[in-house]
Amino acid sequence: MPTDAPLADPGAARVATGPPAVRLAGLRKSFGHLAAVAGVDLEIAEGEFFTMLGPSGSGKTTLLRLVAGFERPDAGVVELGGTDVTRQPPYARDVNTVFQDYALFPHMNVRENVEYGLRVRRVPRAERRRRAEAALEMVRLTGLSERKPVQLSGGQRQRVALARAIVNEPEVLLLDEPLGALDAKLRQEMQSELKRIQREVGITFVYVTHDQEEALTMSDRLAVFNQGRIEQLGTPVDVYERPASDFVAGFIGISNLLERDGRHITVRPEKIRLLADGEQPPPGSHTEPGRIEDVVYLGMLTRYVVSLADGGRLTAVRQNLDGYAADVLGTRGTSVTVAWRDDLSYEVTPEREEQA
Repeated sequence: MPTDAPLADPGAARVATGPPAVRLAGLRKSFGHLAAVAGVDLEIAEGEFFTMLGPSGSGKTTLLRLVAGFERPDAGVVELGGTDVTRQPPYARDVNTVFQDYALFPHMNVRENVEYGLRVRRVPRAERRRRAEAALEMVRLTGLSERKPVQLSGGQRQRVALARAIVNEPEVLLLDEPLGALDAKLRQEMQSELKRIQREVGITFVYVTHDQEEALTMSDRLAVFNQGRIEQLGTPVDVYERPASDFVAGFIGISNLLERDGRHITVRPEKIRLLADGEQPPPGSHTEPGRIEDVVYLGMLTRYVVSLADGGRLTAVRQNLDGYAADVLGTRGTSVTVAWRDDLSYEVTPEREEQA
């Protein structure tokens, strides 16, 4: 675990120098008649922060359990660092898992919880202590090693669980909705902390969440799951700006899905302009008349719901940069022209049910 390595440049391209940290080929897993994982092919690079994103029942957690060895696939291959581990038990795989419920031992103090895996592996006591204290420093829990889990906040308990996982220096760390039990403010703080820790230790993180903001904020790449399959794979910018399907566009953030001339078009609310009287649209724009149906004040932003004259509705947002933003609430019911640049809208494929 290269703790002395320099922090990675988040904008730098990753160069593959060996086998991927995780490789999945034709992976399938069913429970009765339900195909939880329906033929997944995926490679995750060494040192990557990779997120599996999707709604409940999309297959992401089952796939994580297949990588960990907690489930056996019906078909396909799981490789870690170029080694086929498909039939190996969890303890024989160089991975650790962090769960949402922390899974700490209540009768042990913080340091004993962190040392537990090392003690099972019969690491000498002095080495266990040194590595445990280093891991606690990494997660910013120095000075709390004698406390019991019940004496810690939720965020601190999650840090202990993370320290216990990284102290074993696994090649891959699997994280299953680890921030799900935290409140919104603490979740945001822990998102930054997890990314910092991942960069410093250099371990491959495979992160499962249904939270779109988490996935966009933390990931080098992400896979959007739907019905046991990967719907789209790419960087956060790629997936948000250029969704490949109706499902992806609707699941990640707010997106306007319009059918025009038999095509499914998506355009994000922040790309849509509400034109003032006499204002000309930017060159290369598509324009449509409509009426403001609703206005929602959101602090930094105001959201407008516009009914289009040709049918359908869309959502636009404006930053509240000047003046008293509550004044815009009086625009409900007024006519408006909406405009968006053609190069900022994308054609997407319909969901699979529509294609059947």
